Amino acid sequence: MNAVIIAVLVMLILSLLRVNVVIALIAGAAVGGLAGGLSVEETVAVFSEGVGDGANLALSYALLGGFAVAISYTGLPKLMVDKIIKLVSRKGEAREQVLPRVLIILSILFISCISQNAVPVHIAFIPILIPPLLLVMNELGIDRRLIATVITFGLTAPYILLPYGFGILFHDYIATNMELSGLAISMSDIPVAMLIPTAGMVLGLLIAIFFSYRKPREYRNRKITASDEMSDKVISTKDLIVTIIAIIAALVIQSIFQSMVFSAVVGLVILFISGTVKLSDQDQLMIDGMKMMAFIGFVMISANGFAGVIGETGAVDSLVNSTSDLIGDNKALAALLMLIVGLVVTMGIGSSFATVPIIAVLFVPLSLELGFSPLATIALIGTAGALGDAGSPASDSTLGPTAGLNADGQHNHIWDTCVPTFIHYNIPLIIFGWIAAMVL
Repeated sequence: MNAVIIAVLVMLILSLLRVNVVIALIAGAAVGGLAGGLSVEETVAVFSEGVGDGANLALSYALLGGFAVAISYTGLPKLMVDKIIKLVSRKGEAREQVLPRVLIILSILFISCISQNAVPVHIAFIPILIPPLLLVMNELGIDRRLIATVITFGLTAPYILLPYGFGILFHDYIATNMELSGLAISMSDIPVAMLIPTAGMVLGLLIAIFFSYRKPREYRNRKITASDEMSDKVISTKDLIVTIIAIIAALVIQSIFQSMVFSAVVGLVILFISGTVKLSDQDQLMIDGMKMMAFIGFVMISANGFAGVIGETGAVDSLVNSTSDLIGDNKALAALLMLIVGLVVTMGIGSSFATVPIIAVLFVPLSLELGFSPLATIALIGTAGALGDAGSPASDSTLGPTAGLNADGQHNHIWDTCVPTFIHYNIPLIIFGWIAAMVL
């Protein structure tokens, strides 16, 4: 069996058995490396090199968590939650009624969507917004699996379709790597090609909202972090203005330099210098923030090591070549198998951006040989990338929702985030991606 398939299967099976994702990724990388012909020493060396490449990412998430907790110290999240509670409990509505649930879901969906394009902060909003809302969602009986699918949709669908914010980076990445692989395209073609796959995600979102998770689910009201007591304070006008300035400054730095590290540091510096957050509280807030976001950082670091080992084995090329031998001249079968190969590769890597270069160099020649149009080829490559972000245990688009929703320890990453997002997004993406490849 191909080393990529073995590695991904080991990782997924261990994850489904509730083994920690970090351990599952390390085990998958070790088994995949050995199955791919690497020695134990080579596997360890390549994995370690890949882990080193993820150090900046880990630091980004640690500082992002610290900035989020610092904002909670100001009292701004409490103010936001109080306003939402006042809105959803207007006129004495009971918890079973629809309107409050709809307002919460639509608000989170809207903020998640604009986090990719209009205000490109990606997952930075999650630790700020979601933990303070958990008590509200508990009162309304909202199933957190639904919120996980809503957030993951907002973190994925807008940027794969719209050429703004992170979308323009993703589209440029697709165009650049396709040209390097032998097929020059216009970036204006990418939204056209990705419209049908995105429609599949919209369908999955609607199914999650109206069918899968419409029934109430009970959760206990639990203390979230040591910062809860600090977040009970009433925010002053001065602190409100400073906090908003800090958030805007962080967003500007993030947009200009594409660096979560420096954007978080700028936000923290503004809060400390202004006195809105006491300098003496910095140790506690950084500890709370790191605890909240450390899981994401360690998983992403491990995923980098996993990807490095898989790439070193050369098993991805072998997988595509084997698939090509099975295809013959059958374009329908070719499109399906290419998407399945993309799914296998991206589930282990967990990043659309990291997936595109691997997939493009293999899919472009194969698509040209089989007679797929440029639009169909874009759809295949773009959908393969989205598959990793939408359902992989190692994706920040699934890790982010888990970090926020599990702030009180009642949300499992695999069964409450990854399985729901896989069912509602990866399956429709494969179906609609196949349709796009056949009709475009």
